[in-house]
Amino acid sequence: MLIACSRAVNPSGSASDVKSGQSSVPSPPCIVYKTTADYSKNVPVILSDDKTRIVSFPDVKDVYFKGNLAYPTVLNDGFLLDNRGISTNVAFLSVTYEQYSKMVKTPSSAELFELIIDKDPLKEMVQCGNRSKYSDIEYELNELISSGKIKTCTRLK
Repeated sequence: MLIACSRAVNPSGSASDVKSGQSSVPSPPCIVYKTTADYSKNVPVILSDDKTRIVSFPDVKDVYFKGNLAYPTVLNDGFLLDNRGISTNVAFLSVTYEQYSKMVKTPSSAELFELIIDKDPLKEMVQCGNRSKYSDIEYELNELISSGKIKTCTRLK
């Protein structure tokens, strides 16, 4: 078996060593956001652009992150770090992560739509690169927030 290359070029144009036989897989985006109310315990769903239907929602078994319920990480100044996979079309249900995880079966999107308590909950949302770029994500994001450099992240809303 031949391996064609042992170096990869990152987006900045510089080469970095890659171990033979390994490929680089992008990590999830680092999404930081603020909401109009405290929805940190509520299950998020993703709505269509016109907010008339749910296009994405978790299975009752998929509300975990690293073995724990996927609550967002609380950061400085009211910011939250997403651990679930939300977007600008997020809406929150009246159901908490704990309640949802104990359901026998996942409700239909129509049933979940009836449980939405806020279709436009975001005050602000930014993407600060990918999660893999941080060695201590909570500390480093709090530093970005405290220093005002959170504004250098890509604004999504």
